[in-house]
Amino acid sequence: MTSATRQPETPAAIVPPRLIATDLDGTLLRDDKSVSPRTVAALAAAEEAGIEVFFVTGRPARWMDVVSDHVHGHGLAICGNGAAVVDLHGGPGAHRFVKVRELTRENALEAVRLLRDAAPGTVYAVEQTYGFHQEPDYPKLHMEIPDELQPAEKLLAPEGPGADEPVLKILAFHPTLDPDAFLTVARLAIGDIANVTRSSPSALLEISGPGVSKASTLALCCAERGISHEEVVAFGDMPNDVEMLTWAGQSYAMGNAHPDVIAAASGRTVANNEDGVAVVIEQMLARR
Repeated sequence: MTSATRQPETPAAIVPPRLIATDLDGTLLRDDKSVSPRTVAALAAAEEAGIEVFFVTGRPARWMDVVSDHVHGHGLAICGNGAAVVDLHGGPGAHRFVKVRELTRENALEAVRLLRDAAPGTVYAVEQTYGFHQEPDYPKLHMEIPDELQPAEKLLAPEGPGADEPVLKILAFHPTLDPDAFLTVARLAIGDIANVTRSSPSALLEISGPGVSKASTLALCCAERGISHEEVVAFGDMPNDVEMLTWAGQSYAMGNAHPDVIAAASGRTVANNEDGVAVVIEQMLARR
């Protein structure tokens, strides 16, 4: 989808913003995964104006090198759809986990069992704080070689690989189902055993601990800073951003956003390839 207009539809700010929360892929990043010079300048200007910037992403911490040069102040990012808060000040490969909200192996195994029954043909991968493991039939969707190739039931067993390392989320892929239909099936099947969302254009689901989302972890980080949800401006483009956009006092769906995101956000901006986040930040700072 592309933006229908060149200028963002901007809701009137009732409370001056103190924190910007932005997704990365499809939102802050252009399609080539770069951060444009205009966006770099806008982020720096926001920090200089006293507005904290949080990157809030489904990416694991080890994929954060794309923005590690652009962190300011606190240096924190929310990764894994809220499963981890990471200090990026150390640079690529030297990040520190500040907070981990794990998916217990018991819940993960139950989610796998329920979804295997509801959507036969589903294949799985397991994302941990440092490790990544997958089933043999799981496709090459990610930028790395898995540490282990075993059925999910063995990967998630108490004595499985990385047994002393928290599970952040499991990934579930279906080769033929429509992505939104797969999400609906999984949410109905899994219920409150785990939180299910998606950020990929393919039928790839991301399954986290109960109540773990971008929104809930962002709320924890804001509470620690004495920042209310009314003082947060959020940006996103995919279903895993919906809770965050609903929670924030002001929120923007990108011009390329999923219909559910457009419905959840209070405003719209232009597409990620048109620097939609930077456009809003520039306007926001001009009004201060």
